[in-house]
Amino acid sequence: MEITPTIRAELEKFLKQNDMSKTEFGHTAGLNPGTVSGIITGNRSISVNQLDRITLAMELPADHFYDRYVEECVEEAPLNWRRISPFLYRCVELDRLDCLERVVFLLLDNPIYPPLLFEVAEDILKDGHNEAAAFLYKNVAESEKQQHSERLAVCQYRLFKLTIGKDQAINLEAANKFEPFVNRLGEINQLNALKDLANVYRSLSHWDKVYTFAKEMGRLGKIQYVLKQKSESKEQELQKKPNDGPLFAYIAYSDLLCANVCDAKGDHEQALEHLRAYTDLSWVKEKDSDTLHWIGLFQQWAKINTYVNRLMSGDVSVLPDYVEYLAGEKEIFAELLNIIEAANRYNIDVDHILQRFESQIAAYREPSSEGVYTQQVLTEEYVRFWYKMAKYNLNKGRYPYGFKCLINAFEKAVTINHVLLISNCSGLFDRFRANVAPETLAQYEKMSQEVWERNDQKDGFVLGSN
Repeated sequence: MEITPTIRAELEKFLKQNDMSKTEFGHTAGLNPGTVSGIITGNRSISVNQLDRITLAMELPADHFYDRYVEECVEEAPLNWRRISPFLYRCVELDRLDCLERVVFLLLDNPIYPPLLFEVAEDILKDGHNEAAAFLYKNVAESEKQQHSERLAVCQYRLFKLTIGKDQAINLEAANKFEPFVNRLGEINQLNALKDLANVYRSLSHWDKVYTFAKEMGRLGKIQYVLKQKSESKEQELQKKPNDGPLFAYIAYSDLLCANVCDAKGDHEQALEHLRAYTDLSWVKEKDSDTLHWIGLFQQWAKINTYVNRLMSGDVSVLPDYVEYLAGEKEIFAELLNIIEAANRYNIDVDHILQRFESQIAAYREPSSEGVYTQQVLTEEYVRFWYKMAKYNLNKGRYPYGFKCLINAFEKAVTINHVLLISNCSGLFDRFRANVAPETLAQYEKMSQEVWERNDQKDGFVLGSN
């Protein structure tokens, strides 16, 4: 078995091969010659900063000695956070998660270290090191003895947000797992978490869940808003300021979501009550620019959603005004989706409207967004749009174009693993199967087979079942 030389032995060998004195090497590495001597003789521990300087001076890759550093300076030495902490950050920077994991597993049994690791996770998350942060949050959460601690809840919240992506099945699992921890968060974190949960369930069309979390967000937002008004400490107000908008916006957004739920469930009268609630924001006391910006946004959304509410109630007379509003907007597909939905629901001919926006529809591609939840909504909107377009055109007997829209919707629904939309696309295809062209049928059946194979692999068996 080959014995790997120590860092000290490698350094000593380098000096001999290059005929360098400790003083010369110290100048090259930016280290005191006495420090170099102490490292070689083993009388001095090596910091990660010194290790990096030595590695650079030896013209080796930055992480060349990291495995050996774990063995020699962490595993075989007394635990020392002042030495370990900088090494953890460097492991993250250099994407050496294997070394990070080895060190973290050494620390978790000591109750001193999980809180410190939590702070590291918070720091590296801000710099976008999501994978490393997720690893730390997961292990800190698992080591947490107090099941009702806020730190445990924050870890679960961070993991929830890091897990959310395009796969809706994974999103549902993440939301279900995080739910029990929401009320263990601090007040402001709790407001943001309720909003995030409501948004995830909204993208999944789990309307009862959306309503539950939206109502709780509104209730908690009102309590915090009253406390803020009563508070005389500006410092306290700054500490409690949410990061996703002013406090009143959570209250208004609660009603917006509740209105959305009621409209989706066909209770348009109740939706109108919630709509009126976030239309009238005269109770908001702040007059700063940020507040005025948010008030303007809610007034704009209220105007749009009033059109939507009337249209979904069957009031076709609102269509001309709604279309004219739509014509002046840059983003039109959420509104077009509403129009097509109403056309399908009430058997309205909207060909003239679709012809007006024909060029935009032809150029419609899967949207992209930096925000996770915005991306969820936009991607789902994209699928629903083509599904509704397929339904509208197939019902009108325009089979080639209708099936083209349907294949587009089905393909993207499969990509994001949206069970409801996959089912709807399959059902609509079967309804009009007699009218499909052979090549389109072959394309659909190939995708259906791939869906079955993927899901069949996830299915298991139960030992000892009768």
